Amino acid sequence: MIHKEIEAALNKQISAEASSSHLYLAMASWAESQGYEGVSNFFYGQSDEERQHMLKLVKYVNERGRQAHIPAIEEPLKMFDCLTHVFQDFLNHEVGVTAMINDLVHTCLENRDYTTQNFLQWYVAEQIEEEALARNILDKLKLIGSDKAGLYLFDRDINQLTVTSAAATPIAGA
Repeated sequence: MIHKEIEAALNKQISAEASSSHLYLAMASWAESQGYEGVSNFFYGQSDEERQHMLKLVKYVNERGRQAHIPAIEEPLKMFDCLTHVFQDFLNHEVGVTAMINDLVHTCLENRDYTTQNFLQWYVAEQIEEEALARNILDKLKLIGSDKAGLYLFDRDINQLTVTSAAATPIAGA
């Protein structure tokens, strides 16, 4: 059974993942209402992914002999200025989630809960990828600027954007 402090920290992370899902759903809705079908599909997918992250934590807490708490969720920001604003918010949010995951790992190590710390390594790697993806998208948007044709192509192609994390890339000759 996991320590009460770990249970509380995991439940806090469950809440964060639910809020992330809700935020990305709001971003998808905004993009869809602005005519950005590709961006809306991207954020609908991100919303679903965050919900899966939450469910993974819920199941883990319950499997470890505690009970996951399903949180109420605050209403996210409804309006955004432009695509760059949306994706800057996406990056800023993911950086905040990374900090939370790192704090959670630290709490596990302090409590000598190596099982949960090991479980959380998947989230650590996932956050590296999420931040890299957001930065890659922002770099592309900076290149495009306000060019309407560029924004059209970006919206069309966004679901093809991927990032290979340095953490997942083998070192040649190693």
